[in-house]
Amino acid sequence: MKQRTTIGEVNPNIKITLAQKIRAKTARVGIVGLGYTGLPLAIEFAKNGFHVTGIDINADRVNDVQSGQSYLEDIDNDDIRKLVDNGSLRATADASAVADLDVISMCVPTPLTKSYEPDLTFVTAATKAVAEHLGPQKLVILESTTYPGTTEDVVRPILENTGLVVGRDFYLGYSPERVDPGNEKYDIKNTPKIISGCTEACGEHMKLLYEAIVDQVVPVSSMGAGELAKLFENIFRNVNIALVNELAQICARLDLDVWEVIDAAATKPFGFMKFVPGPGLGGHCIPVDPFYLSWITRQHHMNTEFIELAGKINQSMPVFVVSKIADGLNRQKKSLNSSKILLMGAAYKKDIADVRESPVYRLIDLLEEKQADVSFHDPFVPLLPMGEDARASKALTDDLLVESDCVVIVTDHSDIDYKNIAAKAKLIIDTRNVFSKTDGDHIIRI
Repeated sequence: MKQRTTIGEVNPNIKITLAQKIRAKTARVGIVGLGYTGLPLAIEFAKNGFHVTGIDINADRVNDVQSGQSYLEDIDNDDIRKLVDNGSLRATADASAVADLDVISMCVPTPLTKSYEPDLTFVTAATKAVAEHLGPQKLVILESTTYPGTTEDVVRPILENTGLVVGRDFYLGYSPERVDPGNEKYDIKNTPKIISGCTEACGEHMKLLYEAIVDQVVPVSSMGAGELAKLFENIFRNVNIALVNELAQICARLDLDVWEVIDAAATKPFGFMKFVPGPGLGGHCIPVDPFYLSWITRQHHMNTEFIELAGKINQSMPVFVVSKIADGLNRQKKSLNSSKILLMGAAYKKDIADVRESPVYRLIDLLEEKQADVSFHDPFVPLLPMGEDARASKALTDDLLVESDCVVIVTDHSDIDYKNIAAKAKLIIDTRNVFSKTDGDHIIRI
């Protein structure tokens, strides 16, 4: 009869177990990937008394961390510098550092291929790098958003190809990130943390680890459940945003104010959650996650028609915005061709610099297909990556506003003088409800 492996009982020849190290906070934690998810997680572990090593193939990120410089708007330079100076945090591009670590959390991107299928290139590369230096008594965690089965069917085989067995020689778990850039209320510590393990002992170690840095841990019975819970969170938002985006298009046809309709509906104190329309979806998760779920369900001979329809509606919003721009210019006896269009904002949400999957890219493409002269201003995005090139944000001057044929509010950053924009601009397309009905007839709100 096979003896059950319990927490801390991996190898009786090892005197100090991983569980004991976690409790004593002497476990050495590694974070693979120092982006929007990895860097905040590394800092949280370091702040809570763990020695943390960040590993990233991006040399600029490594150098910034080592020199105490933050490249994320939510993290101050002082936060990094103090941890680096006291030896709690360091960064390296050398994956061999894994050999000296006890816990390795992989926080790498999970984008889509050109055919809108899951791209696990970063996950497999990170896992292979970890596997090269995997040893007994280590806990490996995947935090990246992905489809159910990734950790079990993709990550686990790579790690066990070393000859080590999960649950006996090392531990494996999944815990989805819940980072919300720009959110001043919720951070890693006070956001409930979903955890799951490949075996019962893996789950126990996951719980022990994350209880050391977050207020509430939410265990689920399997890694697949954890992976699907993360997808569901974002697909829930995707579907509801699609509904309200379609409502915006209906209101435009019926000559009704969608914002008034939403605000009126939101007065209901039960059974209603307020969502608002916009120029399109952005960020790494919400536009991408539905495709991860639809892909895995197709492998099981199922369709996700409702979810895919929501994706199509959200993808249509930049087209709707361009139609509103064209309508507004037509009222002024102008065409899109050769008109100067100023896009206010490039980031996918307010007061951050993140342009991943931002609708601004699609807007630029659509407008330039119509031969419009497009520029942008974003105080958080001095340079907008465009393939191999980049476009520079223009200084927001009165001359720029006066010269523009149309100003489009794409991102409603806080530190913008919207009153001056209303006073100087000839035509404004407001996709974020920045202006009110009384701010002028030259303002078109979606």
